[in-house]
Amino acid sequence: MASEIEMELEKLRQKIRHHDQLYYVAATPEITDLQYDRLMDELKSLENQYPHLVTSESPTQRVGEQPVDHLEQFEHRVPMLSIENTYSIDELNKFGDRVGELLEGEAIEWIVELKIDGVAASVIYENGVLSRALTRGNGTVGDDITHNIRTLQDVPLKLSTPNPPKIFEVRGEVYMNNADLVTLNERQAAKGEAAYANTRNVAAGSIRLLDPKLCSQRNLRMFCHGVGMCEGMASSNHMDFLAELGEFGLNPTPYVECFSNFKDAVDHCDKLIEKIPELDFEIDGIVLKVNRFAQRDELGARSKSPRWVVAYKWEKYEAITTVNDIAVQIGKTGAVTPVAELEPVQLAGTTVSRASLHNAEEIERLDIRVSDTVVVEKAGKIIPHIVRVEKHKRKPLAKPFPFPTVCPVCDTALVKDPDGVYIRCPNPRCEKKLIEQIKYYATRDAMDIEGLGDKVVEQLVVAGLLESFGDLYRITEEQLTALERMGKKSAVKLLIAIDESKSRGLARLLNGLSIRHVGKTVSNILAGYFGSMKQLQAANLETLNSIDEVGEIIAVSVFEFVRSDAGLKLINELSELGVSMESLQETQQLGDSLAGKSFVVTGTLSRFTRNEIQQLIKQHGGKASSSISSKTDYLVAGEKAGSKLAKAEKLGVKVLSENDFESLIR
Repeated sequence: MASEIEMELEKLRQKIRHHDQLYYVAATPEITDLQYDRLMDELKSLENQYPHLVTSESPTQRVGEQPVDHLEQFEHRVPMLSIENTYSIDELNKFGDRVGELLEGEAIEWIVELKIDGVAASVIYENGVLSRALTRGNGTVGDDITHNIRTLQDVPLKLSTPNPPKIFEVRGEVYMNNADLVTLNERQAAKGEAAYANTRNVAAGSIRLLDPKLCSQRNLRMFCHGVGMCEGMASSNHMDFLAELGEFGLNPTPYVECFSNFKDAVDHCDKLIEKIPELDFEIDGIVLKVNRFAQRDELGARSKSPRWVVAYKWEKYEAITTVNDIAVQIGKTGAVTPVAELEPVQLAGTTVSRASLHNAEEIERLDIRVSDTVVVEKAGKIIPHIVRVEKHKRKPLAKPFPFPTVCPVCDTALVKDPDGVYIRCPNPRCEKKLIEQIKYYATRDAMDIEGLGDKVVEQLVVAGLLESFGDLYRITEEQLTALERMGKKSAVKLLIAIDESKSRGLARLLNGLSIRHVGKTVSNILAGYFGSMKQLQAANLETLNSIDEVGEIIAVSVFEFVRSDAGLKLINELSELGVSMESLQETQQLGDSLAGKSFVVTGTLSRFTRNEIQQLIKQHGGKASSSISSKTDYLVAGEKAGSKLAKAEKLGVKVLSENDFESLIR
């Protein structure tokens, strides 16, 4: 029976592991650094009094081992294969087609996740305790790096679960944050030693160091994304596996999404690429892989790579340059965006002289200043962005950038988004904001007004001829020809284009109105779902929130816009001026087999998106609703149906599977 001291020690260790997980994995710490240090000091004090009770998985034992004489090599129980790479969307689609042919007739779920630019590693737990860690090596045999992996704060020495699998091998990437590389290079400069070129080189060298104390100073981390040899694991698919990792105290790769078809997965790659400038760690591609483990086993592997996974990659280019100035721009939503004016530098065949700094928090995170030396990166088609500041080269007089507190255009006091990072000009009549809104309104993805270029918009706004979108439709030929470099022929042509824009339809109009969080994709979804502005205005918040790919934040933004005084005034004004408020996408009727029937769709579907199945309901004469009531005829339920399924059963509403639904519409 455990003594009172043993119980107290284990209670302390569990508490520290809990706070480690909150700090390093969940990024939601509950206590201060000082409170954490006191817990650790208490544990160290007790272990010093009772050294015979110290265990290898105690939080105090991360660093302290003697340097190893050499790195031993061990065979992987399951080979660590490499991933097939592709550099084009066409090749990516061919991969998806091949997998579809091999799993013909089966529904396939696809995972999309970031490919971390680090060092591949395998960490093995036996009965919940870290027993060994290996590099990839040649895929069959890897170097033993257990002594260094134990120094990584986000790799627990003991899994935080009372019932761990007997053997649990997790695979992932050991990496370093850019901010930590900056700190490391400052230390190197202080010692008169050479700076490190990039985070991957540091991670690769550090994880193979013989002395774990040296490795611990590098502040390495690990994202987990793969499965090796496991006995007793509960998960049967990748998404559940990632959730299980988090429960165990390990750090799963962030921004992972699951899709019911390959096309949606590929389309999501562009959205994921947009996040790259926000990341403090390096990535070198995006990984697409089959979700279900049983299907992975069915697909198998070639000699070097599995058939169920592919990496979509691009060439990365880096250059070093100097920040000559930091300016701010006002966007169409009033967001104040800082921009670094750079000493021109060649990067991937183009001259780069500017790079967005995104927001005030990004400036603070990078600690970027005028005259700083910076690393600029361009990956594929991605807009160049600043990766890090080379602080060891900073000039002594370089001062922090004072972010403006008033709009540089209209002198209105700036406001920060509640629970957000962006600082905005709230003035609806801010000249620069209006210019950017009308510029966007005229783009091809919005109202497609040919001839309404940036210079023309600026002249019209500055001259006081445009104060809203509606003013576009009141402009006269005389007003246009009075502008610089605008002849009669060009003026007439522009007036025709403006008039033609009235018939672009609801989707383009919604996209053009600069509603917060609403872009081209969401506009098309809303137009297809509601069909008219009138129906959209009548929708409640619950209905908006239930639409696939809309979600709570977008739903609130749309709901508030179409019901606000300013939104109502604008919509009525445009309608009176003849701008179409109807969707151009007419619903093709396929039959009336569902006429008079009300449906609710819930859970995760394998064959349809929620929008697709709701569209089918309408095309067969039925009504798609968002909430269950006694008037509901059918509930179409996928996996994890939750509370709506329980309510349907309680009310006696008939529950259909996807197969049942397909039979019904046949």
